[in-house]
Amino acid sequence: MLTTDPAQFREALPEGGRLMGLDVGSKTIGVAFCDAGWSIASADKTLPRGKFSKDADKLRVIIAEQNIVGLVIGLPLSLDGRDTPQTQSTRAFARNLAILELPILLWDERWSTMAVERAMIAADVSRAKRAAQVDAKAAEYILQGAIDALVQSVIPDSPNQED
Repeated sequence: MLTTDPAQFREALPEGGRLMGLDVGSKTIGVAFCDAGWSIASADKTLPRGKFSKDADKLRVIIAEQNIVGLVIGLPLSLDGRDTPQTQSTRAFARNLAILELPILLWDERWSTMAVERAMIAADVSRAKRAAQVDAKAAEYILQGAIDALVQSVIPDSPNQED
């Protein structure tokens, strides 16, 4: 199941379970994970891109090792929300990942890399370390946004406390 709707993605998942976030680029794939309670995302690694079959095999191994129940893939829309060639490439990659038989959520990632770069610069991370970590950190940023939305969607509305 592939969707851009967090509610539909949520319904396809078991109660809880670890999710994996991916920032899919033309040369690398940033990987991040969240805990089973969906409270915090953590950057893991950056994988080099190759042929899809090899990329899928690498992801299949990671999914099995980490007991992943769903994937959140960053969708690189243009600033005005339109598809770009990279958006189309990411959608195709996500469609092909259906072979993994996991629910997949495409998550708007328009600001992820910029936000991560700014945070790393503010933390005085060297240019070389930023280059090595930015894709995994972007996957973390994407995944955190998605799990925040998923958790909020299951919290019942509280009654107005004002009298």
